[in-house]
Amino acid sequence: MLTLDKFEEASEVVKQATQETKLVYSPYFSERTGNKVYLKPENMQVTGAYKVRGAYYKISTLTQEERAKGLITASAGNHAQGVAYAAKAYGCKAVIVMPTTTPLIKVNRTKSYGAEVVLYGNVYDEACDYALELAEKEGYTFIHPFDDLTVATGQGTIAMEIVKELPLVDCILVPIGGGGLATGVSTLAKLLNPNIHVIGVEPAGAACLTASFKAGEVVTLPTVSTIADGTAVKTPGKKIFPYLQKNLDDIIAVEDDELIVAFLDMVENHKMIVENSGLLSVAALNHLDFKGKKVVSVLSGGNMDVITMSSVVQHGLIQRDRIFTVSVLLPDRAGELVRVATVIANEQGNVIKLDHNQFVSTNRNAAVELKITMEAFGTDHKQRIVKALEDGGFNPKVITPNL
Repeated sequence: MLTLDKFEEASEVVKQATQETKLVYSPYFSERTGNKVYLKPENMQVTGAYKVRGAYYKISTLTQEERAKGLITASAGNHAQGVAYAAKAYGCKAVIVMPTTTPLIKVNRTKSYGAEVVLYGNVYDEACDYALELAEKEGYTFIHPFDDLTVATGQGTIAMEIVKELPLVDCILVPIGGGGLATGVSTLAKLLNPNIHVIGVEPAGAACLTASFKAGEVVTLPTVSTIADGTAVKTPGKKIFPYLQKNLDDIIAVEDDELIVAFLDMVENHKMIVENSGLLSVAALNHLDFKGKKVVSVLSGGNMDVITMSSVVQHGLIQRDRIFTVSVLLPDRAGELVRVATVIANEQGNVIKLDHNQFVSTNRNAAVELKITMEAFGTDHKQRIVKALEDGGFNPKVITPNL
């Protein structure tokens, strides 16, 4: 069982392997939501995520014999690094099975801690099945990333730190993949103060716990599809499910588009890199139906590869109307491009890309197409630029940017 004594023990043990992640007050999110919002930056952990807590505590409870067999786990990345880091600290061999879709940065960092990495399957669930096969075949000690009460106890130490630093916290938002973090945080929060509202947040494209709550039992989704790769789980934990049913007050499902703009918000307002799964608790702030409360969003990790990061930034800028493209048809004669550029410049638009197509019509004198991609300050500024082009007689059409 998850007991207060075990949580207290775990809180002392994990201090040996974790960095202090003090709450960060967010004026930006507080103003936008009408609540006092604090961020718990687990993305700043030595392994880039909270997972080291559960892994380290779990390994601390193993016997010498169990450690000597070697450890194995399956993970989309963050638990992998947590186990690899903790195993190195205890001098154990670690084998990590990761989905083939795992970002390269997570694979390389897991290897950097001395672990052997095996890539298998397209999603976590397939990797986990293979890890269990290897554990049975090779005699390794298997460490489940979330469906393990000892691991969940280690993750729950986050709640201990939150309550110590902010005793009057009203609500904690916690990301959900398989449910281990939510189990630990919600259970300990309720033990410390039953009035703390704990809300789990999962990606809409992998809402396995929402489906399980509706069914009243653990169910497996047929497929998952989300940019939040760290929480792309088909089946929540069976051992921890009763604790989630008892201690979670609500679940919010967040769309991928919301994670994209949340990434921009974090970078621009807090100068922090948070991976898509870690942003679930940030995006969920817009779904809260209350005001004036002290709310903590747990930022579960920051292990994001640069390619994903650049894609998220581009899409976020487009969603926020900070980058947009218009198409105008012009007669093919000298001075027309200058005329368009002057209108845009007068409205303080910044052109970043031009695409001039002379073959849009067989009659070039009648029309050539000019696609203009530009930066704006947001939706209002974009609309002013488009209106200025309309007033200039250019009949602009807003189209999807091709960056």
